Amino acid sequence: GTYPYVTSSNATVGGAVTGLGVPPTAIKEVIGVVKAYQTRVGAGPFPTELKDAVGDKLQSIGREIGVTTGRKRRCGLALTKLDVLDNFEEIKAAVGYKLDGHSLRSPPSCAEDWDQVEVEYQTFPGWNTSTSNVRKFEDLPEECRNYVCFIEQFVGVPIKWIGVGEERESLIVR
Repeated sequence: GTYPYVTSSNATVGGAVTGLGVPPTAIKEVIGVVKAYQTRVGAGPFPTELKDAVGDKLQSIGREIGVTTGRKRRCGLALTKLDVLDNFEEIKAAVGYKLDGHSLRSPPSCAEDWDQVEVEYQTFPGWNTSTSNVRKFEDLPEECRNYVCFIEQFVGVPIKWIGVGEERESLIVR
């Protein structure tokens, strides 16, 4: 998150080893986990927030309510919960930001500037079919595979696990 609008939890590798009570040398691999779309509870900058029917649909299907506060999570597009995107005609991914007409190389340092940020999107066709029973990447709809591959290429990190439902077995391992 963006300070000061961040979780009170320590969501870093250091926080994980502290919480588990193991030494850092016991960690052999670190895996980043993200949802197929972004959310935020409460205040703070969120330039890709969807304040329309699409955002409402994400909140409803994804049951995006803060566990502690009971507040609705603000939804936007940004890989777990890939199945939540199953019924959208199109999916937008933020690929850049502009401030005062200039492309940004990094997030604005001033929190007030976030209100002025323009988001550049790349739009993908939706797949309009359930992925919740899919267990192999190659069995995902082509549009879905293309979306996942775009994310991999854009962030430069391979996606090894894809969550497609609420059950422990609702997982695609690549």
